[in-house]
Amino acid sequence: MRTRLTRIPHPMARISTDSDHSTHHHAHGHPHAPASCCGGGCGPVSVAPEPAPPMAPPPGATASRFRIEAMDCPTEEALIRGKLDGMPGVAALQFNLMQRVLTVHHALPSTEPIVAAIAGVGMRAEPLDGDATPDAAPPAATTPWWPLAVGGAAALAAEAFDWFGVGGVWPPALLALAAIAVAGLGTYRKGWIALRNGNLNINALMSIAVTGAVLIGHWPEAAMVMVLFALAERIEAASLERARNAVRGLMAMAPEAATIRQPDGGWQTMPAAGVAVGAVARLRPGERVALDGRVLRGQSAVDQAPITGESVPIDKGPGDPLFAGSINHGGELEYEVTALASGSTLARIIHAVEAAQGRRAPMQRFVDRFARIYTPVVFALAVAVAVLPPLMTGGDWLGWVYRALVLLVIACPCALVISTPVTIVSALAAAARHGILVKGGAYLEQARALRWLALDKTGTITHGRPEQTDFMLLPGAPNTVRAIAAALAGRSDHPVSQAILRAARRDGVAPCDAADAGDAPAIGAFEALPGMGTTGKVDGRQYWLGNHKLIHDLGLCSDALEARLEALERQGRSVVLLATGDAQGRPGNVLAIFAVADTIRDSSRQAIAELHTLGVRTLMLSGDNPHTARAIADAVGIDEARGNQLPQDKADALERLASERARGRIGMVGDGINDAPALARADIGFAMGAAGTDTAIETADVALMDDDLRKIPALIRLSRRTHAVLTQNIALALGIKAVFLALTVAGMGTMWMAVFADMGASLLVVANGLRLARAIR
Repeated sequence: MRTRLTRIPHPMARISTDSDHSTHHHAHGHPHAPASCCGGGCGPVSVAPEPAPPMAPPPGATASRFRIEAMDCPTEEALIRGKLDGMPGVAALQFNLMQRVLTVHHALPSTEPIVAAIAGVGMRAEPLDGDATPDAAPPAATTPWWPLAVGGAAALAAEAFDWFGVGGVWPPALLALAAIAVAGLGTYRKGWIALRNGNLNINALMSIAVTGAVLIGHWPEAAMVMVLFALAERIEAASLERARNAVRGLMAMAPEAATIRQPDGGWQTMPAAGVAVGAVARLRPGERVALDGRVLRGQSAVDQAPITGESVPIDKGPGDPLFAGSINHGGELEYEVTALASGSTLARIIHAVEAAQGRRAPMQRFVDRFARIYTPVVFALAVAVAVLPPLMTGGDWLGWVYRALVLLVIACPCALVISTPVTIVSALAAAARHGILVKGGAYLEQARALRWLALDKTGTITHGRPEQTDFMLLPGAPNTVRAIAAALAGRSDHPVSQAILRAARRDGVAPCDAADAGDAPAIGAFEALPGMGTTGKVDGRQYWLGNHKLIHDLGLCSDALEARLEALERQGRSVVLLATGDAQGRPGNVLAIFAVADTIRDSSRQAIAELHTLGVRTLMLSGDNPHTARAIADAVGIDEARGNQLPQDKADALERLASERARGRIGMVGDGINDAPALARADIGFAMGAAGTDTAIETADVALMDDDLRKIPALIRLSRRTHAVLTQNIALALGIKAVFLALTVAGMGTMWMAVFADMGASLLVVANGLRLARAIR
């Protein structure tokens, strides 16, 4: 029986988010009104600072969670952090921006001071129950569309009056002011709060630009710019909501109710969140499993694809595990609940994906650093454009001020900042839906650079359960040989003995001491021979069932027998022999040879071939003898194999691999505790068969929820597509900005064009990133 992964924690194997640290950084951001989105403020002068290493909350601190609908971007995080930093009783903050959830570790008697402090920056914090998912909070009220429609009509009327020169200056001016007041009041309010906190986000920049356009007499254009900005913000909010739905789709997999047996023997439908461990639930055909459990009665085929990504339903019977979110295809099942709704495998997957969203990938950290430089530089350029040409050349002040106002709109790096998190979240959710749990954008991005992959043998390349592969009956052996061997094997719990017993039963051979063995005599004088095998008497004759060493010690080896055994051992098989003796217990001759081997998984050969196609070389590290290791490696197509590897030997092998072949990343795949040192040394550690295993889900860099190695090349392909999309988005965002910067300095850019450039680029990068939600194959 194999031991599932228990990894030694190391810096590369944490689920902690980049925001999970105590509040020692002071920064300012900007607020949002409720139900606003990233489009309303992703472009700050000062993005949230690079986080410090995560720190554990102090003992005794209370963890309170809040849903903040207006919290979308690093600027909101920085604003909240600046407000709560130093507040008496507040110890640490953890942010989940994609799910809009803030966790505060504090020693306050109530959460009212925290809610009040967040309200002071224009946001509303709604406390969540301890075990509630972010979606448990009621949705915020939908912002009505009528102000935008009224503002748009007024802005169009102002443009028409100005174009046709009807009524002079005042009619278009009044209509423009009305449009700005109706459609842009929220932008002005958020912009004012941002300026008050020393932050130049898009709301502040837009407010300055529109006010400046009004002051220099561009009334209709100022109104149209404000309306277009508000419209683009609403569209972008809807687009970003799709990225959040990628995780919400995981949450919706498990039903909210389960049918539970009552003390009187009846059945009642109950909320899944209120079902206790040990309760008995009923699952009918076509229903989804509501809670993790273990089958008590019934047989059925269950689709586990939502959890493990397995493509075909798995047969389930008494004793087999069930995972919440799975779908029952066949008969009715009764199962015992083994975990609360908040602690199910699906819940742990969701929590891990949410935590991974906060762990910034290298590309995302680059974008954040770039945004901190880009906005102030463009703002300084706008001031220079407004002041220097008129002073130095005597140019038209109003004309150059107008160009500067256009630059202010372009100064927001909104498209650049949101391009990376949307792309990363889409890819993480796509991987999770296919049974690949990636613990952060860093590992997702590193996977594309894998050049070597080391693999454990047992339980990774092979099934981890030996099976009988060969049986040879030697001359003079009686027909009862297999029944005698099965009886001796049945008295031992050694995996090799159990393989011989299973093969006999599979072929319809009953052990000679079994109830259905007829009049065959039973085993007598049974004795276990540690490290060698077993022995016992049948009908007064002594029999031995054991390994090569036992037969050698009995003096029964011959050159012909040795040749047969060596041929089998070179194929990676373990040999077991049945020998007999006389009534006095003296050895006589060998009757049969059994060969046992750990069988290769059907998916292993295809997975190795796909890895080679992707340019990844493979190395097998096994505790078995070198002959067995090499035989398995050759059968699968692995490049190199090393046997007799102890746990530290595996870690040392990866160390040497890293020093000898410095180019590219190194991964390690394993499923046992003996793989922990090597997994810790690898750049990316892959845990096999992590479904239902708390430790593997919590500590692996990448957890493969079933035992299919083909998920690793699938992850590498997804990683490469993700990197390509990230590169496309950054090039798109910067390219559009560069073009309009040049047009504006040349005097050909207008404010409404700048709004289209900024918000249009944002929509494009969001749509491009969302393509990854179904990219894995």
